Amino acid sequence: MIRRMSLLLAGALMGASVMSLVYGTNGTVANAAGSETYRQLAIFGDIFERVRAQYVTPPDEKELVESAINGMLSSLDPHSSYLDPEAAKDMRVQTKGEFGGLGIEVTMEDELVKVVAPIDDTPAARAGILAGDLISEIDGEPVRGLTLNEAVDKMRGLVNTPIELTVLREGQAEPLKFTIIRDIIRVKAVKYRVEGGDVGYLKISSFTEQTTDDLRNAIEAIRKEVPEDELKGYILDLRLNPGGLLDQAVNVSDAFLDRGEIVSTRGREPSDITRFGSQPGDLTDGKPLIVLINGGSASASEIVAGALQDHRRATILGTRSFGKGSVQTIIPLGENGALRLTTALYYTPSGQSIQGKGITPDIKVEQPLPEELQGRDLARGESDLPGHIRGEAESEEGSGSIAYVPQDPAEDVQLAYALDLLRGEKTDPAFPPSPDKAVMNR
Repeated sequence: MIRRMSLLLAGALMGASVMSLVYGTNGTVANAAGSETYRQLAIFGDIFERVRAQYVTPPDEKELVESAINGMLSSLDPHSSYLDPEAAKDMRVQTKGEFGGLGIEVTMEDELVKVVAPIDDTPAARAGILAGDLISEIDGEPVRGLTLNEAVDKMRGLVNTPIELTVLREGQAEPLKFTIIRDIIRVKAVKYRVEGGDVGYLKISSFTEQTTDDLRNAIEAIRKEVPEDELKGYILDLRLNPGGLLDQAVNVSDAFLDRGEIVSTRGREPSDITRFGSQPGDLTDGKPLIVLINGGSASASEIVAGALQDHRRATILGTRSFGKGSVQTIIPLGENGALRLTTALYYTPSGQSIQGKGITPDIKVEQPLPEELQGRDLARGESDLPGHIRGEAESEEGSGSIAYVPQDPAEDVQLAYALDLLRGEKTDPAFPPSPDKAVMNR
């Protein structure tokens, strides 16, 4: 049996013979391909041989086959794809939330790697790497000419192996050199803080294997810091969260719910329905909850927002979410990588699909753009993607909205609005929500 890992985001090589039977996700045997299909495959084989033998320059045969596979999968929807061995490895690293590395958040600036911030208690922080440092060389090789992903790949590696970074730092006349020993880096999926001494702020950046544990620890830390009678409630920030593991989305929703369905997935066959429910126990003891979303909130983020909205456990504030309501299954192909295939759509507890539609906030609050970003198209939505699966409830309005969050919390209008609601400085009919008005799928 093929092991499968369900992901919410985001074909084997042809041998001497073609397997005529495949198994559906519900265990039934799919129909064998018809004679016309095999005729088309014969055409493909003929074209492949002619390109391989007669193209003006000798092509890379492996790349030809991979491109053909990717072409087939991209014709299905934007989220199905073939992962070569390296891409499959990167995907596993991202979902695990742990890797061998240095512990820095980086971006690209002027063709150099810029350190956004070193992560506390990591090799980079202990070595003295600072926010704003520009990495110009990695192990003596120039960074210029590399993409950000290529540079990050070079900095990752086996635990306990050394790496030398050449750093340009403002105020230093000469480049600085750091020799750092890689260690296991555990990426924090949840960041938290206490706002104004009375509101717990929880920011989930992605749904990895670490997310549920990080969330539990964050809530526990907030409850220790703020007395129960002084804690006004919580803000769960899912803005710019692209998604991740399905089971983590279910667990995060369950952390705030006492009962009821969280999400259901429906596959190709009418009987192929899986339901995920919550268990007794709200980690916040029913404290008021506001969830922030925007056009960068997708997939697993939308499962959480949809579940908490349908159960009237939380008020959703911000702008319309991305609208990715499909489930991708990662099917390992051994040494050939993995297949990421869309196998189902998911539905909120009320039976609504958000595919191509997104989650509509209970309270719409637009985040103003700074002057330097005005006029740029920062809106993101599933309905804008070519070839997306058209949702049942998709309208001309489509899904998504502007995906922007200011770095300075003082400029965050959506956050400020949520804080005012929790403290009673603003009122809205949607807050607090009324659980007895929850509409579930009967």
